[in-house]
Amino acid sequence: MTTSAQAAVAGREADASTGFSPDSRNLVVLALLAAGCIAFRLLPLGIEERAHSALAIGMFMIAMWMTQVLDHGVAGILGCFLFWMFGVARFETAFSGFADTSAWFLFGAICFGLMGSKSGLARRLAYVVMGSIGHSYPRLLLGLIVSNFLLTAMVPSGIARVVIMAAIAMGLVEAFGVEKRSNIARGMFIILVYQATIFDKMLIAGAASITARGAIEKFGQVDVLWSQWFLAYLPCDILVMIIAWRLALWLYPPETASLPGGEGFLKAARQQMGPWSALEIKAAVLMLVAIGLWMTDFLHHIPAPMIGLGIGLVAILPRIGVLDTKDVRTINFLPIFFVAAAVSLSAVLVQTKALDVITGALFEWMKPHITGTWVSTQVLYWSAFVYHILIGNEIAMLSTSLPILMSFAREHGINPLTLGMIWTFGAGPKVFIYESAVLVVGYSYGYFTNRDMLKVGALLSIVTAMILLLLVPLYWPLIGIGH
Repeated sequence: MTTSAQAAVAGREADASTGFSPDSRNLVVLALLAAGCIAFRLLPLGIEERAHSALAIGMFMIAMWMTQVLDHGVAGILGCFLFWMFGVARFETAFSGFADTSAWFLFGAICFGLMGSKSGLARRLAYVVMGSIGHSYPRLLLGLIVSNFLLTAMVPSGIARVVIMAAIAMGLVEAFGVEKRSNIARGMFIILVYQATIFDKMLIAGAASITARGAIEKFGQVDVLWSQWFLAYLPCDILVMIIAWRLALWLYPPETASLPGGEGFLKAARQQMGPWSALEIKAAVLMLVAIGLWMTDFLHHIPAPMIGLGIGLVAILPRIGVLDTKDVRTINFLPIFFVAAAVSLSAVLVQTKALDVITGALFEWMKPHITGTWVSTQVLYWSAFVYHILIGNEIAMLSTSLPILMSFAREHGINPLTLGMIWTFGAGPKVFIYESAVLVVGYSYGYFTNRDMLKVGALLSIVTAMILLLLVPLYWPLIGIGH
């Protein structure tokens, strides 16, 4: 009997001994979460009714995502429905995330994954990477991590980077001959996906850092230079890459240290694949077009989601693309619903002014603690970290909180650039899947679990906090970013 089968039998025996099935336990937890949110709604907090209700339902959604009592997508739809049913928001607002670009960008990303695996392109790319870097797992993992970072400057979309790197990682998993939930597969995917969410905070490349830059310049009335931002976080980039690499090898020790068969296997595998097939050529052309458009967006200004979804749809067209209707039917749409629901939650919180309540309470708590550089750095970082857990949307979080933070900095004679950069960086580390569409994209491939995300995210969040504690007071003044 396999290990997974033994675990399943043990789980059923445990359920039989306790009298509770997993569904029964989840139902109990769901009822307790609902009761807690109802109790919160009944508290006399002096908040406007719609905002109070929005906060209660929002807490219910986030609690369901954290505890996984329901699938993330189902829990999200339930929350949107409750916003609509209780009159907290009109239908078009409660379900506004389904008309947002993020959810449909994810659909395009899923099509990319199917395209790479069905055509065999992912496997061929993996062999090319292994031929260049080597066939040992540690070297391959480090190569993927460095490539992921270098792509950040060229491909500003975190989702797009995950799509590109996932095509190679899927091929490597297949080449190693391991399962989706093996240590090799989990280690590669969780690190690649997690890094995609934080690298674009260390460069002014992604939507979040671009939003932050605009708010800091507008409300802080200071210049934000791309080069200065890059230099400020460069030591952190290097340290995070090295630490993440070692962490993945420690948490997920590979089942085999190198590719079975080594160089001989690579040579035989490349010969077995033979010349490029028509499907591989089509998939490669479509991916190159997408990458080319993402890298040159400063020229044509076509949004990254439009490119991703457009190429994904072209991949389904008869005779032109790689996929067919049967392939599309295999797509799991729940991750797409999940992203849409997370965006809808942010929209409802903004429209009902519930977000103002959260922001106001957070800044009232923060203000007395923003004193010395050392203390302020940690207070800002962890406050942004917790605030993002509550909001679950980087753009909403930064666009609503940075104007207040910049005003505070100017009123108290504190450098707005320093505060703004720390606050933006604090939105990068994450511990739950729902906090970023990039994480949902990576999660949708099925190579890691929410528990993996919580474990790796918690450790790397502490690591980045310690690195920032050294950079802000010691290194940043050397490059012109004052206290």
